[in-house]
Amino acid sequence: MKLGMVFEGGANRTVFSCGVMDVFLEEGIMPDYFIGVSAGIAYGVSYLAGQKGRNLEVIENYIADKRYMGVRYLFNKKEKAYYNTKFVFDEVPNELIPFDYAAFERYPGKVEAAVTNIHTGTAEYVEVPRGRDMRDVLVASCSLPVLFPPVKLGRHYYLDGGIADSIPYEHAFGEGCDKLLVVLTRERGYVKTAERAVKITNSLYRKYPKVVEALETRPERYNACMEQLRELETQGKVFVIAPEDMYGVGRTETDTIKLRRLYDEGCRIAEEQMGVLREYLAR
Repeated sequence: MKLGMVFEGGANRTVFSCGVMDVFLEEGIMPDYFIGVSAGIAYGVSYLAGQKGRNLEVIENYIADKRYMGVRYLFNKKEKAYYNTKFVFDEVPNELIPFDYAAFERYPGKVEAAVTNIHTGTAEYVEVPRGRDMRDVLVASCSLPVLFPPVKLGRHYYLDGGIADSIPYEHAFGEGCDKLLVVLTRERGYVKTAERAVKITNSLYRKYPKVVEALETRPERYNACMEQLRELETQGKVFVIAPEDMYGVGRTETDTIKLRRLYDEGCRIAEEQMGVLREYLAR
């Protein structure tokens, strides 16, 4: 059996997934293949490195820190991103709350990040490097339109993977996974609507009509994806974990009390579903 895991993004909402990941570590559940989108991969690497509690430590200690994110960075000519990428992706993992690169390198499975090619508007799935050079891949997958500039990987520029493929379960099946565990950051029944910033994104990326089209059609594609997932779950082909309550947490939430509550929600739901999950994995 080849177990795959797919982690949806959602910026700071992904603290829910961090709770799920920590329960998986407690229970000794580790995939053969892992793909994450946006914050799903940014937080996912700590899980794959076996660093239980590291994501929560980052969230509780630094997410409300003025060095972490804010409009000042978005309008900074050098940064041009709402999140202070130098602090988030360099100083935190390399100095303040060290990421265990050696443990991540020992992880025997395949790890990929979903990104969106700004020229084609389509998803690409990039293997995550096992050293400090993972940085650019993680930033690219997290590069939300407007809040981040496009990131260059190789010869092309990329934005957040969720634009083209929010929940890449089809790609995971294509990687040969027999069992698939999908962790969402939206409640069951959530219906995506058009982004409020659609006019801004259309103007900002007018030179890239394919990515503008992908942004405009994202709600329809996302909702269709959720319908397909529900059908696959009914058929027993995938196992889905989703929050029951978001506690008002948004993409850029900095209230650590709300964030801890959502982390605890991830722990609770993962623990409650553990018996059924083990039955699914044993079939």
